[in-house]
Amino acid sequence: MNSQRTANLLTICIKAGKAVKGFDSACESVKNGTAYCILTASDASEKTVKETEFICKKYSVPVLKTRLSKEEIGNLCGKVTAVIAVCDRGFADGFIKINN
Repeated sequence: MNSQRTANLLTICIKAGKAVKGFDSACESVKNGTAYCILTASDASEKTVKETEFICKKYSVPVLKTRLSKEEIGNLCGKVTAVIAVCDRGFADGFIKINN
């Protein structure tokens, strides 16, 4: 996944208010049907990624592993986090396109 393009799209997504930051909040958006995809940090723990993938698989939400570290994501959104839910289909499609 191209990290600069990911960072640019994530910045716009955050400014638009369509990103949910943090594992618990992101998983909550998956469960209540508002998340269209989940982004994970390159340095997210194996346990976090496994739990995220488990929940997302159950609700058919794609999980995209980014090249951005937790700290880089933190610089973009003001909170160091390993998991971000994208709550807009257009943004999710953009991240999926970058990922392919």
